[in-house]
Amino acid sequence: MKRLLAALGLALLLSHEAAAQQDASANRRVLRMVPHSNLVILDPIWTTAYMSRNHGYMIYDTLFGTDEKNQIKPQMVESWRMSPDKRLWTFRLRPGLEFHDGKPVTSDDVTASLSRWGKRDSMGAALMTFVERMDAPSPDTFRIFLREPCGFVLEALGKPSSSVPFIMPRRVADTDAFKQIEDTTGSGPFIFKRDEFKPGDKAVYLRNPKYVPRKEPPSGSTGGKVVHFDRVEWNLAMRDPQTQVNALARDETDLVEQVAFDQYEAVKALKEVRLFFYTPLGRQFMARFNHLQKPFDTPAVRRAAIAAFNQEPFLRAQVGSKDLYSTCPSMFTCGTPYSNTAGSEIQSKSSLRKAQELLKTSGYDGTPVVILKPTDIFSINKLPEVGAQVLRQAGFKVDLQVMDWQTMLGRRAKKEGWNLIFAAWDSPDIWNPINNAALDARGEKSAGVGWPTDERLETLRAQFLRETDDAKKKKLAEVIQARAFEVGTHAPIGEYRQPGAMQKNVSGIVTGPGNFYWNVRKN
Repeated sequence: MKRLLAALGLALLLSHEAAAQQDASANRRVLRMVPHSNLVILDPIWTTAYMSRNHGYMIYDTLFGTDEKNQIKPQMVESWRMSPDKRLWTFRLRPGLEFHDGKPVTSDDVTASLSRWGKRDSMGAALMTFVERMDAPSPDTFRIFLREPCGFVLEALGKPSSSVPFIMPRRVADTDAFKQIEDTTGSGPFIFKRDEFKPGDKAVYLRNPKYVPRKEPPSGSTGGKVVHFDRVEWNLAMRDPQTQVNALARDETDLVEQVAFDQYEAVKALKEVRLFFYTPLGRQFMARFNHLQKPFDTPAVRRAAIAAFNQEPFLRAQVGSKDLYSTCPSMFTCGTPYSNTAGSEIQSKSSLRKAQELLKTSGYDGTPVVILKPTDIFSINKLPEVGAQVLRQAGFKVDLQVMDWQTMLGRRAKKEGWNLIFAAWDSPDIWNPINNAALDARGEKSAGVGWPTDERLETLRAQFLRETDDAKKKKLAEVIQARAFEVGTHAPIGEYRQPGAMQKNVSGIVTGPGNFYWNVRKN
């Protein structure tokens, strides 16, 4: 009997150990993470929202990408060549590219995807002004014919952030650029599990078993996208910062994309958790005006507001920890080739008294400034409050309206009903005069959110597009920035580094202008 009981005990112990090992193995195959926001919009071309961009990187692939050293590298493209007159670009796709539905990726899919992207994205639209036509002479080859030489073809095709030129099946890419797509078929490293998607609750992605990664090591949005998880779960419901910290402490989640600034010290103290930063060059806060509606339909009124926007109060209130933020007078990421101080005195050397004086002479008629404040984006949710305070002190009437982020995305897409929004941009999205969406001054029908109109600014940006000399391009960037401050396109509100947090058994995070989940594994 004793021997029998001992044998049963040993069998039970081995059974528990086997079950524990099986559970541990299964746990290593699933990544549980909390994204920085809710996911509602599944079309990364229709919106510039970073949640939609991150969703795009999970399920789509790109022709080119940008590595950690800001160099353009091929991704879906195997080879390319440029004609001697620099007007014909020929690209060949690498073999093995396949959509999630089993159909091969063809050059027809590519040209349709680029055409749709070029109708929405500022850099895509700039490229299309040079494009005479695109064609697909064979299933694996596409060509771009230019009216005149253009020095940023690869830079545009490898754009890493905001409206990324993701490649979709032609049947999807043929959707009107101003209507959201409904089909989420891609060719990327993950497959979106549409039947488990619940906005405000969860989004699930499965490993694409047929995806063929490149051989190069991952770097930024380039290189081999090797997936080590069978399943990635986005917890869209966990929006409270303290709850996120508690979940990290109890090992209930593997990763939190964005740690709220006021929880930074608390997370630093967790022994089994480590902090990381996705974007090495950081991000820039920005205030964007609605140029179509009073009172910001007048440059003088916009300049009065810019004069009130001293960056330090915004940064101190929103970020807090001085080792995470810095003031920056440039509209282009500080520390990058085009950063400069031209025209910035209206903001960097101004004061509330100056703003009050400018407002008195601006013709401001007392129209309230409607500011939209998102409640659930903790990287920007305090900026509207500071903006409301300083504008009131400058003499503006202010209407601060509170809502969740997804509601705000819908509101800001409309050309009426708001006057001022605050946003945060990854550094690659603003580091030159072409991809900085706030400088797109093509007006109501073509420009992005805010819809600025200024022919002089567009003429200067066109000159920048055609210039090939680096020194002249830097000078043009200064002239463009000075003009932007003069007409008040928008206001930079300083720069910061956004911390994320993960369990110490998580490794392989690829830093870049997006939240990438290839190469990541759990020990």
